[in-house]
Amino acid sequence: MVRSAKARTALSSTSDPLRLAILISGRGSNMATIARECLERRINARVAVVISNKPGVAGLPTAQQMGLRTQVVPSSGVGREDFEKALTATLDEHAPDLVILAGFMRVLTAPFVRHYSGRMINIHPSLLPKYTGLHTHQRVLDAGDTEHGATVHFVTPELDGGPLILQSRVPVKTADSEATLAARVQATEHVIYPRVIAWIADKRLDWNGGRPLLDGKHLTQPVVEDFP
Repeated sequence: MVRSAKARTALSSTSDPLRLAILISGRGSNMATIARECLERRINARVAVVISNKPGVAGLPTAQQMGLRTQVVPSSGVGREDFEKALTATLDEHAPDLVILAGFMRVLTAPFVRHYSGRMINIHPSLLPKYTGLHTHQRVLDAGDTEHGATVHFVTPELDGGPLILQSRVPVKTADSEATLAARVQATEHVIYPRVIAWIADKRLDWNGGRPLLDGKHLTQPVVEDFP
């Protein structure tokens, strides 16, 4: 199971829901999907807090309308070290079992990542290790690729380079634009991201020896699910 913060020496008992902290920078579509799955008890987890590094983004009122606690830890005009200290303090106040990056548009430093080692996950809109970074959909189209998708992975100091857990795979269609391709990939994100969180909540997915362990076996390759 993903390990908790230093202040939390063990995860909750099997009857207790996993405590989630979700970090956003925008409209938070993945955040809303995950929160809905929790509220409807399809995942044995609850959202302890939604944190944005930008005030006024659309994801904040969405979370509030769902009855979730929200906080803003501004990153603009603040040095990286001071920002991450403030973010760490805010996160640790809520003692999450799992930190979820959901469209969180900040590159995090190695010390921050190590503080949450094995209990922070991200979703990236590409079939990693291909196309790390930004503008993945257009880069796929420019390269003439025939398939695209999204990847859920554990977060490590290497950008988009942590151990891979689950990927969605979609065909790239002849008529696809950046917008249509992005929309199809995002629809799959709303399936695979909650699924990985459910695996963790159900104790099927663990962080063991710096590698993900699914159903008692180390993942040497991500699980891949095909979508139309």
